Amino acid sequence: MMAIASVRFQCDVPSAALKFFAIGTFAITWSIIGSYILLPDVTVAHFGEISGVHPLYFLATWAPALTGVTLVLAYSGPRGLRAFLSRLLIWRCASVWWVFILLGIPLVFMTGSLVKGGSLLAPLPPEGTGAMLALLGIVLFLGPVEELGWRGVAQPVLQRHMAPFWAGALIGAVWGIWHLPAFFLAGVVFENWSFLPFFIGNVTLAILITPIFNSARGGLLLPVLFHWQLINPFWPDAEPWDTWILVGVAMAIVWWKHEDMFSRDGAVKEVIPRPDRATPGTAQ
Repeated sequence: MMAIASVRFQCDVPSAALKFFAIGTFAITWSIIGSYILLPDVTVAHFGEISGVHPLYFLATWAPALTGVTLVLAYSGPRGLRAFLSRLLIWRCASVWWVFILLGIPLVFMTGSLVKGGSLLAPLPPEGTGAMLALLGIVLFLGPVEELGWRGVAQPVLQRHMAPFWAGALIGAVWGIWHLPAFFLAGVVFENWSFLPFFIGNVTLAILITPIFNSARGGLLLPVLFHWQLINPFWPDAEPWDTWILVGVAMAIVWWKHEDMFSRDGAVKEVIPRPDRATPGTAQ
């Protein structure tokens, strides 16, 4: 029994599971959002009006994470899941990426806002700073949780078969399409956005997070913080300039890290870290 448990713990999520990840992710999100689009009266009558804090909206947003965690549990069991979640504790990577996440991303939003004649920070709601901090906490448990799926499962699996740049670009394209139904849904932020710039932004962001992810040796803490910064309510509305600035930043980073971005050598390919890589904080 000990030998069997050891082998099961070491089992990683196979590449073939990626199709189940895609099916599960789209099925959960599109069925929820689609019901509000196609059957609004019936859905609202049973579940209430949709909003950014509605439980079903959280469920739709968490679809990549829920599907990814389910696959990890199915293939590796509880011990494998614990090893997978230990990736949330890996914080070491090249210091430049910490600077980029903590200072660079806010600077992008502030610069874009100034270009369009806006302010350095988003205006406070009538309820004051406390309400803004509460919103900051809410969004931490919304979009950033997606990273358990996109970077937790999809990125390492794709990097077994293609260079990190292409893996990031493909995830970004799928990520953008996955959001598409929300653009037809009243009551959420996407209803006021244009899809094409958003899609370009998704591809750009997925490429940007790729060298950070690999620098952290598959750690999920930095992708979570990266995602959190992107939806931080304190940063001002900078559309569309934030997207174009980030495109420029991504081009510069790809040129700088082109050897790593276009080679699978050294790219993270494990969903379940090996025991020697499961220590919190470790990275190469």
